[in-house]
Amino acid sequence: MFKLGHFIDNAWREHSHPPVFGFIPTDAGAEKIITTAPGGDPLIFRSLMRGLNDPLNLLYVLHTPHGEAEPGRYQSPEITFEAAASFVARFALFLQSDARFDLWVHSPDDGATIVWDRHNLIYVYGVSTLTAETLRSLGFHRGNPAIPVPHEHHYHSAFDGDAKALISYFDWRFSPLRPADEQ
Repeated sequence: MFKLGHFIDNAWREHSHPPVFGFIPTDAGAEKIITTAPGGDPLIFRSLMRGLNDPLNLLYVLHTPHGEAEPGRYQSPEITFEAAASFVARFALFLQSDARFDLWVHSPDDGATIVWDRHNLIYVYGVSTLTAETLRSLGFHRGNPAIPVPHEHHYHSAFDGDAKALISYFDWRFSPLRPADEQ
């Protein structure tokens, strides 16, 4: 089971990005990094998260629910890196294989945010030097991350139990989706 498919040779097949990253200017004049999560590997998100200072907040953006909860933004209480890493480890297969969500982590102390989206792209705001070093240590190189065209997202009923358990994992604070969150 996989999260992102690409139409190749008259068939839908799993799409796995190459291990690349690039720098993009933001509207505020700073830079953000865009990188890939080849095969949806949660290790990439977790490794980048390690560079943030505690406390952290997770934001689980549920844009395509399958009965587990209302669509919306679910923000965790302040947690440590260890708690965030445990969350990612507990739900690794679901996070890797299902496209019903985007996952954010924010460090108020760093003013940094990392966003793992439904296309297995990761956006890093606020810690670009450390991020580039981390990515290089994982075998990534400079390149141009891109979403395949055409592509499709997969939502697997086999993960509905994990999705329900995830919603119960923290005492999340709920808020409605923003227009940019909706598919």
